[in-house]
Amino acid sequence: MVEDGYMNIQDADPDIIVDLKYATTDNFTGRVIYDFTTAIARTGTAKKLGKAAKALKQQGYRIKVWDAYRPTEAQEKLFEVVSNPIWVAEPDPNYSHQKGVTFDLTLTDLEGKEIEMQSGFDDFTGKAVRDYPRTPTQEKNFQTLVKAMTDAGFVGYENEWWDYRDNEMDQYGPLDANPNDYAHS
Repeated sequence: MVEDGYMNIQDADPDIIVDLKYATTDNFTGRVIYDFTTAIARTGTAKKLGKAAKALKQQGYRIKVWDAYRPTEAQEKLFEVVSNPIWVAEPDPNYSHQKGVTFDLTLTDLEGKEIEMQSGFDDFTGKAVRDYPRTPTQEKNFQTLVKAMTDAGFVGYENEWWDYRDNEMDQYGPLDANPNDYAHS
């Protein structure tokens, strides 16, 4: 049985860095997509992320989350800009970010500096695909992230190296939430 409901991912591990790109203009749309800066996920999914974060810390890394739960209205805004389902899924409250079971993330060092990956976030040039050729450093970093996330119970999306979904995502139904309700004061 999965743990339903939502929780702030920093309650799973306070060392997770949250940098929600769609709460800023620093994203492929160039505009703010949603009005919150708290990253939430389904409780069971957030706890799995905490497990990955703890394993990575032992290796000298931290997780930086660029996107977590994303309301369906936000997905509609993204899909208006890029209506290619390879890069941006069609709005569906029973899918991926919109039901709180998916993260867009990367690794940083312990000080919070991003480490080298094959592309930046939301790179739609083809560099983002998981089988894109990587340098030895990028390969090591990618494999470190993949192993930690897979061991914690996630599966990666083939077209975006940064996208990880809870491998039990089908156990969850649609559930709306307001991330501001989970913000720390």
